[in-house]
Amino acid sequence: MEDKPRYSRVSDILDLIIFMLSKLNGVSLNDIQEKYNVSRRTAERMRDAVLTILPQVDEIETDERCKRWGFTNYSLNELVSFSNENVAFLENLKPTCDKLSQAELEDILTKVKALKYKHTKMDENNIELLLQSEGYAVRQSQNYKIDLDIVSVIRQGIKENRKIKVEYKNKTRILEPLGLIYGEKVHLIAREKAKGQGEFNYVLHKIKSAEISDEKFDKGGFNLQEYSKQSFGVYFGEIYDVKLKFIPEAAEDVLNYNFHPTQKVKQQPDGSVIVTFKASGDKHIIWNLFKWGYAVEILAPQELKKKYKEYLEEVMKGVING
Repeated sequence: MEDKPRYSRVSDILDLIIFMLSKLNGVSLNDIQEKYNVSRRTAERMRDAVLTILPQVDEIETDERCKRWGFTNYSLNELVSFSNENVAFLENLKPTCDKLSQAELEDILTKVKALKYKHTKMDENNIELLLQSEGYAVRQSQNYKIDLDIVSVIRQGIKENRKIKVEYKNKTRILEPLGLIYGEKVHLIAREKAKGQGEFNYVLHKIKSAEISDEKFDKGGFNLQEYSKQSFGVYFGEIYDVKLKFIPEAAEDVLNYNFHPTQKVKQQPDGSVIVTFKASGDKHIIWNLFKWGYAVEILAPQELKKKYKEYLEEVMKGVING
C-alpha cells in the first residue's frame, strides 16, 4: 500500500490548492516555502499531499529551470462568477488599507482569482490594463482613511473620461480626473480649467464630496505611469538631476532602499554609496533625506543642497525657540 504524504494540516493543503488555482504558471517549491514559511522537505510534502488528493494537478512547463505545479484545465468558475472589474476594484483597494487589512485583502484576492475563471494570460492582462486605464499608480504605503463612495465616483470619472464636481478646501471645483497616485497620502491627479493649464494634485482624503458629470473630456495622451515617475513622492515641479553620497556605515540600508524608479546606485571602493536619480518635488526629497541625518551628503544640484540647508536651519530654529 502506497504511503500517504505525512503533511496533514488540512487547512494549509486547502489553501495551497487555492494558491495553485490562482496562479497562471502554477507554483514552485520555492513559492510554497516562501508563502508558508516552511522547509524544503515540508514544501515537498505539501505538494505531494495535493497531488494525492487531486490528480488534476499538472506539472507546468515554463522557461524557468525549476518545476511548477498547477491547474491548466480546471477552475471553480462553475460555483461563482467574478468580473475583471471586480478583481481590479479589489486590487485598487489594497493601498487604501492598513497593513493588516492589506494582508486580509490579498488573501481574499487569491481566493477570488481562483474562483473567478479558468485563469488565462488574457485575464491577467485585462486586469493590468484595467488598473492602468483607471489611473492606478502606487508609490508608497499610506495610512489615511478614504471615503470609498468618493473613490467610486472618481474611478468612474477616470474610466469614462467624465468630469466630476468636488468639494475641496471649501470650494466647489470642476475637475477632469486623470488618475490616482497612492503614496504617503492618496492624491488625485486632475486638470482644473478654472485654475489654469496643466495637471494639479488634490489630496484625496480632503475631498469632502464628489459627483459624476455627463460632460466628457479628452485626456490628450496623458500617461499616469510616466507622470508619476517624474516626481519624488507626489510632489511635482522643476526636475532635478539628484546626486547623493552616503557614508559606508549606511551602505547596507542604502543598497536595499528604493529612492526613486529612475535611481542608479553604485558602491564606491571606500564603502560609501553614490545614488543618482531624476525627480521633481524638492520638498519631498528634503523630507526623505532628513531621516538619513549625517549619513547623507547632497552632491548635486547645488540649489537642492541650498534648500536642504535652509530648511534644516528653520527646523533647528523651531527646536531652539520651542
